[in-house]
Amino acid sequence: MVQSHGCFVWYELMTPDMEAARAFYADVLGWGARDASMPGLAYRVLTVEDTPVAGLMSLPEEARRAGVAPHWIGYVGVDDVDTAAMRVKALGGTVHVPPTDVVDISRFSIIADPEATTLALIKRLKPSEAPSTALAAPGRVGWHELLAANWEKAFAFYAALFGWQKAEAQQGAMGTYQQFSAAGETIGGMFTKPPTLPLPFWLFYFNVADIEAATRRVEAGGGEILYGPMEVPGGAWILHCADPQGAIFALLDRRVRKAVGYYVPGYPDRRK
Repeated sequence: MVQSHGCFVWYELMTPDMEAARAFYADVLGWGARDASMPGLAYRVLTVEDTPVAGLMSLPEEARRAGVAPHWIGYVGVDDVDTAAMRVKALGGTVHVPPTDVVDISRFSIIADPEATTLALIKRLKPSEAPSTALAAPGRVGWHELLAANWEKAFAFYAALFGWQKAEAQQGAMGTYQQFSAAGETIGGMFTKPPTLPLPFWLFYFNVADIEAATRRVEAGGGEILYGPMEVPGGAWILHCADPQGAIFALLDRRVRKAVGYYVPGYPDRRK
């Protein structure tokens, strides 16, 4: 895969119990895992048929003490991490982790947009070894959704930083759901979150073949169903969940290959 500037290329789960999380996602999504630990850092690469799809690491103790909840974070590929990090600051965002090298693998930075939504920047040192980002591939992320404090301000930031373009927009009870594209492909959507969710966040949808069966696996594994299953505009089915440690994620059943529509969230905030 050739890395494209502005495309999501990696995902990581930060959790207080790596083994429990590994077992849960293995049951729900069929992921395998292989050890990729380095001195001082336990790390697992989660796989679909031995192809990397995400990373798993322990939520640092200092982050737990600061009240950071278990969560998923997405990594967006950029041509130059240092330049992009400087651009983040110029656009009113925050750089939480300055550009840092992972020896022989990548250079990355953890940032937040002006509404304090966390994301990561990354440039792989060997782009040819990067995992596939095909949206329809089983077990991989099929949609990226931003529940923003103000979607128009958020879109302006990401368009300036990554070059994202507006795609189809939908109107409904929650207002505008604005889809966006990167490298010519529609990869996600954003909307202004309801006041019942005090903090904005990114929600990642993992592809499943059968949403009903996946729902049963989530419940059997000790996860929580937050919303759905529900059919959305275009014919796809979605489910919003929390894993047993409290990290929020979503599942997507693409019975009809269409973009995902917006939803009305009715679950408690877990991003505090």
